[in-house]
Amino acid sequence: MEELMAARTTRDEGFSLIEVSIAIVILAVGALAMAGGIALGARRLTGSQDQIMASERAAEAAESVFKARDNRTLTWAQIRNVAGAANDNGIFLDGPQPIREPGPDGLINTADDGDLVEVLRPGPDGLLGTDDDVRTPLFGMTREIEIRDLSPTLRQLRVIVRYRTPSGQEEFVLTTYISAYA
Repeated sequence: MEELMAARTTRDEGFSLIEVSIAIVILAVGALAMAGGIALGARRLTGSQDQIMASERAAEAAESVFKARDNRTLTWAQIRNVAGAANDNGIFLDGPQPIREPGPDGLINTADDGDLVEVLRPGPDGLLGTDDDVRTPLFGMTREIEIRDLSPTLRQLRVIVRYRTPSGQEEFVLTTYISAYA
């Protein structure tokens, strides 16, 4: 009799509906996370060009201030903001300014600056440096030079470049120090 009962009991093999449902949910969450990671990477990749441009524009501004000191184009008293922290009477404009070409003094973010900087992009042929290249003014990017006294012979120089991205406004901040001694 025991043999008959043993023959009648069969083993169910395979997965139950609940196990399959849980596996599908886990795979779906993993696939969505991977898709989100790819989308975030693509967004970062397209924004990196703006970030590089912002860092270059910030470095350009810092170099302009150091050039003014090194060439003795300006006196130490002039290497300040116009208003600054306490009506500093310097020549560098306060607040965010559109990114313009240097004026006759060769310095940027001063009152005599030229036209907006133009960005050169490849034209219809896809090659840069040919006659069909497209020149577009650099809109949506501002630069601020902030100079603050730390001591009579040392100042903090902060350059803040703000730019727009698809995810909102970003900023790149370059902080350095400049002394009265070249």
